[in-house]
Amino acid sequence: MKRSYLKLDHIDKAFPRAGGATEVLRDVDLAIEKGEFVSIIGHSGCGKSTLLNIVAGLTPATRGAVLLEDREVNSPGPDRAVVFQNHSLLPWLTAYENVRLAVDKVFSGVKSKAERHDWTMRNLDLVQMGHARDKRPAEISGGMKQRVGIARALAMEPKVLLLDEPFGALDALTRAHLQDQVMQIHAGLANTVIMITHDVDEAVLLSDRIVMMTNGPAAHVGEVLEVPLARPRRRIEVATDPTYLRCREAVLRFLYERHRYVEAA
Repeated sequence: MKRSYLKLDHIDKAFPRAGGATEVLRDVDLAIEKGEFVSIIGHSGCGKSTLLNIVAGLTPATRGAVLLEDREVNSPGPDRAVVFQNHSLLPWLTAYENVRLAVDKVFSGVKSKAERHDWTMRNLDLVQMGHARDKRPAEISGGMKQRVGIARALAMEPKVLLLDEPFGALDALTRAHLQDQVMQIHAGLANTVIMITHDVDEAVLLSDRIVMMTNGPAAHVGEVLEVPLARPRRRIEVATDPTYLRCREAVLRFLYERHRYVEAA
């Protein structure tokens, strides 16, 4: 039997509350292959970020397990790096120091001091932030902060990169530039990526598959859509591609039907 690189194995999540519990996720079962870019999309409150936090080991599942290369992972680790919507950089450290902190944590016993410096700079250069290495977060734009956050995550050489609406707080132009950069990085590194998003176009442009969640409570995987667009993808060209338009329509229809169902309930 073929085993998956990353397996979300029948995950339930309920949060205790007075007099009972709120069931957020029910029987989420998903297999992700090495090198895949998977987006998770759904309406607000469907448990997307909770699911990502379970994969990251930040939140325990009530039932089920996350298996990475057939090993259960239930606590945070450098094999799963997270980039949040808010950059979460340490404000008193420079861009270089923010990335170097992660590099030292993961590679202190493996790489020499000089190698750790070179690795830090390599990852800053990967997101085109080498020129701003000495800038603190307050001195750079929101898009640049996210670049540093992505560099810090990639510098840990994670097996899985977890993106929680990483472009949600950015203006449209900055968002487009960073989407293009993430596509280039994914093409170069062939890393495994899970991204939470509300943006249908973003999901279709970046993903190999789109996981559409039903509305909460007790949200589960409603549909999984393959996105058979050839790579590399160029946003201007794919915007009129029949496959792109078909995938976009399928996601919109799913989300619209779910929203209409909630309004009728």
